[in-house]
Amino acid sequence: MSKIIKIGTRDSELALWQAHTVQQQLHDLGFQTEIVAVKSTGDIILDKPLYELGITGIFTKTLDIAMLKGEVDIAVHSMKDVPTALPKGIVQAAVLERASTLDILVHKGDLSFLENMGIIATGSLRRKAQWLHKFPLHQIEDLRGNVNTRLQKLKENPWNGAIFAAAGLERINLKPDSFINLDWMIPAPAQGAMVVVAMEQDDYTKEALAQLNHRETEICTHVERQFLKTLEGGCTAPIGALAIIENDNLLLKGILFSLDGSKKLAIEKQINIDLYQNFGELCATEILKNGGSELMQLIKKALDKKH
Repeated sequence: MSKIIKIGTRDSELALWQAHTVQQQLHDLGFQTEIVAVKSTGDIILDKPLYELGITGIFTKTLDIAMLKGEVDIAVHSMKDVPTALPKGIVQAAVLERASTLDILVHKGDLSFLENMGIIATGSLRRKAQWLHKFPLHQIEDLRGNVNTRLQKLKENPWNGAIFAAAGLERINLKPDSFINLDWMIPAPAQGAMVVVAMEQDDYTKEALAQLNHRETEICTHVERQFLKTLEGGCTAPIGALAIIENDNLLLKGILFSLDGSKKLAIEKQINIDLYQNFGELCATEILKNGGSELMQLIKKALDKKH
């Protein structure tokens, strides 16, 4: 049996780039595909409420619904945007080889603000906490939207800089000349990796996608996302994790910060790669035992107040 694999994508430039990348790789293997741009639709009526289906991700919701309705067969996501629990019936079918894991600061040419007061824009709790930990006198402005929108907002506002994932800018050739690598910042779990999801029952598509899977990236992102899932318990927080494979060893650097960056809990551990399966959970549990549980409760309280 063969069929045309329908690739669902949102219509931002980065989302389309990711969809075309997967399309090209499937074509090279001889599979037929079609790209289906799915518009955001907040009011699709499903038989069950979204939370019952396990649909939680703000960036993935539209495509989850299109998959469950059978409009598309697969979806391609920046893996760091995907909730750690996938909706019922949808499975991870491939993780592509990872690009850069770095965060970068895009600035306006003058870096003197690093020595005194400055205004930095980011919508990420993780980036905000790590920046304030290093630059406690700086002010953080909220910045949301796709990559293009955020670059435009940086131009239009009197901010000194904004923080981006290097991979997103590099993929669509938008990385400006005026940037610095923030190699001291621990990235989001699975940053720089792309994941392709498919329907659990769709063996043809799953077998096709299995050929795109990059094992090392799959292992590293599994460990990082397990670390995140164990710490979070369904609540967002400033959490970073980076797993690196060196020979037969896997090294994990993990962090949990308070929202204002003043408290930092960190772990750095190494293990034989064969034992990777529960390593993320192991490291997260250690952080939870050493003050992480209390810190997560404080974060949850503070965020609940804001909402």
